[in-house]
Amino acid sequence: MRIHFIAIGGSAMHNLAIALHKKGYQISGSDDVIFEPAKSRLDQYGLLPAEMGWDESRISKDLDAVILGMHARIDNPELLKAQELGIKIYSYPEYIYEQSKNKLRVVIGGSHGKTTITSMILHVLNYYHRDFDYLVGAQLAGFETMVKVTDEAPVMIIEGDEYLSSPIDRRPKFHLYKANVAVISGIAWDHINVFPTYADYVSQFDKFIDTISENGTLIYCEADTDLNALVTQSKAKVNKIGYAIPPHEIEHGVTYLLPEKTALKIFGDHNLMNLNAAKLVCEQLNIHQADFNTAIASFTGAAKRLEVISADESTNVYKDFAHSPSKLKATIDAVKAQFANRKLVACIELHTFSSLNKDFLKEYTGAMDQADEAIVFIDIKSFEQKRMEPFSEDDVQHAFANPKLKFFNDAAKLKTYLLSLNYQNTNLLMMSSGNYAGFDLPELAAELPR
Repeated sequence: MRIHFIAIGGSAMHNLAIALHKKGYQISGSDDVIFEPAKSRLDQYGLLPAEMGWDESRISKDLDAVILGMHARIDNPELLKAQELGIKIYSYPEYIYEQSKNKLRVVIGGSHGKTTITSMILHVLNYYHRDFDYLVGAQLAGFETMVKVTDEAPVMIIEGDEYLSSPIDRRPKFHLYKANVAVISGIAWDHINVFPTYADYVSQFDKFIDTISENGTLIYCEADTDLNALVTQSKAKVNKIGYAIPPHEIEHGVTYLLPEKTALKIFGDHNLMNLNAAKLVCEQLNIHQADFNTAIASFTGAAKRLEVISADESTNVYKDFAHSPSKLKATIDAVKAQFANRKLVACIELHTFSSLNKDFLKEYTGAMDQADEAIVFIDIKSFEQKRMEPFSEDDVQHAFANPKLKFFNDAAKLKTYLLSLNYQNTNLLMMSSGNYAGFDLPELAAELPR
């Protein structure tokens, strides 16, 4: 098979390209810019384009397929040439389905927790040396790539994103996988540039339920009121299994599952609900509760999901991917509950299209109330790049309904302020789906005054 990737540098795209290369396919690709780690990883496998940019001469009739990334535009010259020649064009979720249509497909959907639930399932399956394929949204310890596709594996575990599939396919990705076993972790409005109302957004999950194979299984968070109502009203012919927070206790900063008192390396109500979802999926794959607990005890978390940067007897520093209102609140609440006797300095970087939209900003009301020191950072360049009107400190304080909240739009000033605080018996939580304008978080953690 000869396959060309348009916009090969994307996170899922470059991992799929490597996975298919390992499967023996002939892979080529193009992009206008490729960042690390995709650049080095593609180069390692001989898949890095010799030159950046688009060139229609890369597209010829001897290609079996083109896989189109979301980063490309509809007037991309390589795309236009492929359309002219009648070459089959796939989005990457379409191609993932092609690779898994004869397997049992487990699809993890929801506004939050997808990567963690998927990672937990992969960890448990790997612990028991099961043969499986997968697509996950973060690099995991013990897994070389974020995508694996083979002919032999009987099951594929897929993190199912609700964002659009490609520039020419406006369907949410998770609608294309036709799950046999599906998870919905919760619904919290996101991607307002695509789904301008909450009702639009919720309807995508209703449609997702309808894509589940007849007599398949839906595992859902029954603690989410809107999701619970959606599942109850659905007439889809699927088995419905609800989950909530499992029995547990916290002692000296460690969370234990009850009644077995299994010590965990993760914490927080949100992570515990994720764990319950993963356990129910694993039961569908014939891994029973006791075996699941044995394996999950060694799970340390997905990258950037309450990831420990440094820890000592008085101060822990975490980084987390949280950026939407619900994720932000859940992450802050988790750290406060786990370390009830420590103060918490919580800092969120807003940089997604939704979070920089003034109409959406009010969704953050009260999201940082549990933090002892609440800080919002927005790189002023983010507004410039997205051609959006900048926020003032008053805008942010009013939206969060927190007059004590500090606001920064300059990374150097933010760092100076963070280093001016005393971290004795205090945790620092840095949250962003970006990179704080290039902050070196381990370096920052090492410099914090105790």
